[in-house]
Amino acid sequence: MSNGLTGIVKVWEAKLKKSRVSARRRTNSIFSAMSVAHVDDDDDMHDDSDVPHVDKSFPNHDTYSGQWSDNWPHGHGTCSWADGCIYEGDWHRGWMMGRGKFTWPSGASYEGGFKNSYMEGSGVYVGSSNERYSGTWQSGLRHGRGICDYANGDKCEGHWRRGLPDGKGKYSWINGNQYVGHWRRGRMNGNGTMVWANGNRYDGGWEAGLPRGNGTFRWVDGSCYVGVWSKDQSEQSGTYYPSSSQSGSFDWDPQEVYLENLSDCRIHPGEEMSDHPSLKILNWPCDGEDLLKNMAGKNLRPSSVDGGGLSNAGSEYSFDGSSACCESVRDLGEGSPGLGRSQELDMAPKGCGRPHIVIKPTKKQGNTISKGHKNYDLMLNLQLGISIGSCVAIYRHAVGRPAPSTTLDLKSSAFDPREKVWTRFPPSGSKHTPPHQSCDFRWKDYCPLVFRALRQLFKVDAADYMISLCGNDALRELSSPGKSGSFFYLTNDDRYMIKTMKKSEAKVLIRMLSAYYKHVRAFENTLVTKFYGLHCVKLTGAAQKKVRFVIMGNLFRTEYAIHRRFDLKGSSHGRLTDKPESEIEPTTTLKDLDLNFIFHLQNSWFRDLCRQVDKDCDLLEQERIMDYSLLVGVHFRDMSNAGEPLNTGARTPLGNGSPDLSQLASIKLGDHMPARAELTMRKNNDEAQLVGEPTGEYYDVILVFGIIDILQDYDISKKLEHAYKSFQYDPTSISAVDPKQYSKRFRDFIFRVFAEDG
Repeated sequence: MSNGLTGIVKVWEAKLKKSRVSARRRTNSIFSAMSVAHVDDDDDMHDDSDVPHVDKSFPNHDTYSGQWSDNWPHGHGTCSWADGCIYEGDWHRGWMMGRGKFTWPSGASYEGGFKNSYMEGSGVYVGSSNERYSGTWQSGLRHGRGICDYANGDKCEGHWRRGLPDGKGKYSWINGNQYVGHWRRGRMNGNGTMVWANGNRYDGGWEAGLPRGNGTFRWVDGSCYVGVWSKDQSEQSGTYYPSSSQSGSFDWDPQEVYLENLSDCRIHPGEEMSDHPSLKILNWPCDGEDLLKNMAGKNLRPSSVDGGGLSNAGSEYSFDGSSACCESVRDLGEGSPGLGRSQELDMAPKGCGRPHIVIKPTKKQGNTISKGHKNYDLMLNLQLGISIGSCVAIYRHAVGRPAPSTTLDLKSSAFDPREKVWTRFPPSGSKHTPPHQSCDFRWKDYCPLVFRALRQLFKVDAADYMISLCGNDALRELSSPGKSGSFFYLTNDDRYMIKTMKKSEAKVLIRMLSAYYKHVRAFENTLVTKFYGLHCVKLTGAAQKKVRFVIMGNLFRTEYAIHRRFDLKGSSHGRLTDKPESEIEPTTTLKDLDLNFIFHLQNSWFRDLCRQVDKDCDLLEQERIMDYSLLVGVHFRDMSNAGEPLNTGARTPLGNGSPDLSQLASIKLGDHMPARAELTMRKNNDEAQLVGEPTGEYYDVILVFGIIDILQDYDISKKLEHAYKSFQYDPTSISAVDPKQYSKRFRDFIFRVFAEDG
């Protein structure tokens, strides 16, 4: 390219960048306020201090006192309706918009955010019966994180959806019973634990508020019943394991749980709201023509949590369903009616230019292993080994053998490579193993006390662990084995990942286990992979096949759809997927040179990240580990995989203010972290540029990240790879380098990819 042409291009780029920055500043001036009010035009945002104050009385006996503009309440004001309802707070063109308090004649009140006259964002509702809900709202319904204290003394805290508990949550009854687990549409559904006031507990699956599927009922004396649960007695099956102190026969019917134990565990329906604030605004005593003009000019439409409008048949005015104000990009996510299998969304950061990004529907990763699959028998053996092994432990403790200590202070002998337990599982059964239908195999647990303590450190419930890995649902195999030849399997609930491993990898893990254990115990926010168990299955007979595998936490087990995932090492050679945007799936693992974002974290989180990456890299460098990666999952907040609006009030974008203290306390490093992703662009030349130039264009995102592949030491094969590739390529660009050099390069890269927000 000639010098003249180069100069023209540079001038053009400078102008473009300047215009983008200017546009971003204009947009930020609109969206940077903490208020949940949404406006579309710059000329609507004038200084409310100039708006005159009026006192008005209307023929229907409603009154208004406050700021008034263009025949509408606009600014701060108080409206009293003839039926006794009162609203005091912020208004925008006749809509309750911003912060305010709404009081009902019954004595009930709501104080918090409003948007288009709907309760939206964070707020507190106190009912006439003294029921109190504090949390987030959307379209007038409880939606997001919240805590409800019911009038009868019960308490529910956790995630809400469309006005009902949905997702993870805890319900405490006034009688002392407590449930902790998953909910769906106001009922216990999924994995959960019920603990009764008398100390008995049930851990396992739930469906429509009742135990269903694999589960364990434990008595306070240590005895337990393990089996498959169903209200239909013909589907119920299981085994009772007595405690060591119990003698004689035991007569107990599992149906008692349904008929008696759960009889006093009813979910409180909650207090009905007598009249929603959004309905009051529909009766505003202004000229109908003015109202329609205002609505048409503002394109306002009350949105529901389903992405559609909330209609009111008895209303004097109807809302235009084609409005664009509330039907934003996030209302049109994957799965929305009328959209194809993939959408090419102009996902716009709050600012300037709109890069064309193709977002495809998210799918459940992996293929279910069914009968006839080449690894079907292996899957059965893995599940048998874990489930029967757990039952064996229960049985052994029941017949008088001392249970392992629950202390986290382990002796050095627990980390000895020779500390392993072999158990034979003949199909006919043995003294400690029940009969089964699989082939004869032997099962090995490596350092069982250490991994038991690790699961305790990582707060993994033993029953949940067994149910996830060994329930009725089959494992899912990822589409292709890793570069090492290992196979990866996911549990059906996505909690755990199982990886087959080479003998050398198992040796590395056992060798570094003591240092790893001390590290994860010392640093609760460590980003390194969580290991839950190391096992081996050996088939007896002629085959003598031996398969080692490790059980790990699945980093991407999240309620958010992962739209992009990046595997980042800090090297450039071979670190490009080189796929066009249209071919990138949500499950495609992109690499360093595919990354086109810088992730801006809140200042304190960024400092925590830097400290933890330093500590984790120190451990890996000390153990001579290299070739690890930071795996990053990105969820764009403007869309959901179900095509429904997200709860922007629960997770405030960094650009719209800081989260409150309760939100800060619940966010863990690397786990569902709000951030701003700034788009970058690389120079169009022959040199590989690891981090592109920032453009000033932002996306609000949720990040999930952790350090993976930490079992590759710098052995002779990696040293030979380094020597061979160094002759062909720049030695600093290749992945296979000395652990000390690898650690420094990795840190430097991560600290460029992440930045402080502000």
